Amino acid sequence: MRRSNKERSDSMRIALVEAARELFIEKGYAETTTPEIVAAAGVTRGALYHHFEDKKALFRAVIEREAGMVADEIEIASEAGGGTARDALILGTGAYFDAMAERGRTRLLLLDGPAVLGVEAIRQIDAAHAGSSLMEGLADLFATHEKTPDRLDILADLLSAAFDRAALSIEAGGSREAYEKAIYALIDGIAVR
Repeated sequence: MRRSNKERSDSMRIALVEAARELFIEKGYAETTTPEIVAAAGVTRGALYHHFEDKKALFRAVIEREAGMVADEIEIASEAGGGTARDALILGTGAYFDAMAERGRTRLLLLDGPAVLGVEAIRQIDAAHAGSSLMEGLADLFATHEKTPDRLDILADLLSAAFDRAALSIEAGGSREAYEKAIYALIDGIAVR
């Protein structure tokens, strides 16, 4: 069965993103060359530039896909609980740490992403993915405790930073259990503030 042009194009784009992801994890953004990416993907340089303006645009596609995968795992876990707003946040916490345990994800999203794309671009990507889940979870927590949502965005931003710092520490050998308990304490502190 012949594939359509769109199917071939989509397949080529996926191959480029997957090959680039592996090389960015293995070598880092700066040390990865576009000839290496196209060779690993089994496509031509022309195909790379047909799909992406440059290596940075391809890197952004990798980051957006990774951020989407993290958000998907959080959503699935949070919705599966069926409990309170706090329960959903706790389940989301575990799902975040599970998602960030994926090989190379911490490096891509928390180290190389901000260095290559800039902090503001990473904030926007996060806001479109896991950040929106966190904001919704905190809004539900506020509503449960009849709190006005003043400073909700700031608290979500600070809690997001705590999640990211914890993921980096866990990857470096820190106790996941200890960091999870600390995040739970932050969530509970926000609820009673």
